Amino acid sequence: MELVESEQDGPMNKSREVKLIVGCGYLGRRVAMRWLSAGHEVHALTRSPERAIELEQLGLRTVIGDVANPITLRPLGGFDTVVFAVGYDRHAVGPGVDQVYGGGVRNVLAALPAATKRFVYISSTGVYGDAGGGVVDEQTPPAPRRAGGKASLLAEQALSAHPLGQRAAILRLAGIYGPDRIPYRTEMLAGEPIPAPSEGWLNLIHVDDAAAAVVAAESRLDVVPDASGPHVYCVSDGTPVVRRDYYAEVARLLGAAPPTFTEPAADSPAAARATSNRRISNAKMIAELGATLSYPTYREGLAAILASGDTVENRSR
Repeated sequence: MELVESEQDGPMNKSREVKLIVGCGYLGRRVAMRWLSAGHEVHALTRSPERAIELEQLGLRTVIGDVANPITLRPLGGFDTVVFAVGYDRHAVGPGVDQVYGGGVRNVLAALPAATKRFVYISSTGVYGDAGGGVVDEQTPPAPRRAGGKASLLAEQALSAHPLGQRAAILRLAGIYGPDRIPYRTEMLAGEPIPAPSEGWLNLIHVDDAAAAVVAAESRLDVVPDASGPHVYCVSDGTPVVRRDYYAEVARLLGAAPPTFTEPAADSPAAARATSNRRISNAKMIAELGATLSYPTYREGLAAILASGDTVENRSR
């Protein structure tokens, strides 16, 4: 995603600022690299000392803390922008998803000073319910069905109820894909059935375009009226694809046979996703954030990933 900006107000021309990323993972790390390249001082909050060492080697400063445990969050001061991009590992032993998302946002907000300029919460299009394949946008009332979507909505509500929410953006991201995230690659190369529905819409955003959207939303907060937030954006490439067509393109690029499908386990994430069939509009993101997608459809994104020699299996859809 390329930002369309004037010479006076683009992010690269901002004075040096201090940024904090809470949850510096697949997306957050790319946001951090953009900020570092622009000359900002970037901090990352992580609960893992091992991850802290890894992030420091990239040029970030680190804060050790757990968003689900407010005692570990010493007062967080001196940050111009805070991005909350915490992911949830459903396989890990620890706090539940409500504590990590809703509780985590509340705990971080409580630790921040009132002078914090901007807050960006990375939410999910999972806050929407089933639309029967219809189009949804920022005006569509949330009606989440899954635990993750419900927890994301709790976090949005916590931000909206806090004074800093008036200077905040909520980004409801579609499914993130990118390097190291090509689902069911192993099965397709082996000619095995994919344990996922073949029907229903996939809504996607390449991770690099998602990172650019975060930076663009941060800049947008400097030009919208004060105390008018939180400003909500659906972040997707705006070109939903039926699942069978997506996997057929992956197979084609891999040189594998056309994919076949088998019903996923009833309690699997793949089965749960199939219960919410919708197409996400990105019209507001394009109009207000002034951006051109680097990967306007899954075809360009997949071609770039697989041409680079990506070999890592990852998340199902």
